[in-house]
Amino acid sequence: MVKRLLNLLHKKGDRVVRLEGERLLLRTFVESDARSLAELMRNNRIFWATHEPMHEDEFYTEEAQFKKILESMHLLRANREYSFGIYPKGSNKLIGHISLYAIKRLPYNSAFIGYSVDERYTRKGIATEAVNEVVKFGFNVVKLHRIEAYVSPKNYGSIKVLENADFVREGLLRELLYINGSWEDHFLYSLLREDCRYL
Repeated sequence: MVKRLLNLLHKKGDRVVRLEGERLLLRTFVESDARSLAELMRNNRIFWATHEPMHEDEFYTEEAQFKKILESMHLLRANREYSFGIYPKGSNKLIGHISLYAIKRLPYNSAFIGYSVDERYTRKGIATEAVNEVVKFGFNVVKLHRIEAYVSPKNYGSIKVLENADFVREGLLRELLYINGSWEDHFLYSLLREDCRYL
């Protein structure tokens, strides 16, 4: 079914954005990534559910991820979101994803950043490198003034990633997200273009 939809819906001229770090390649998703994205989601279903809502079984299928990719491509064309797969350089193995989303223009000129890395590749600096590359892209190419992130106070790894990337904790948002049966507080972090040391 996905292959048939791909043939029907693929549009010529769609942009693919690639960012290269020291060890990583970040590439915006295309329709043919649906299988590998669904596999990444399934493999990390329990691990990521520690700080994110658990989804229904259908969410982890290739068809559901195909639809999500189509939506992300539409948002990319409108310059409202950039959803990247994270790959080790020289490999086509998807090991995570990162997005610059909810992009707003003046008077805000801001966006949010969110990311998840395969459990087997955590604690290797991968999320930090990916965040740094997307931040540079956001400030230099998308011309943002401010990038924000929500993070659970319990998510020590993600807090470390943001602080390593010079994000500043601005405050605590009480009961921001409903996650697996309870309302969870989240910190709000931000980074301003003028404070970014690695542009």
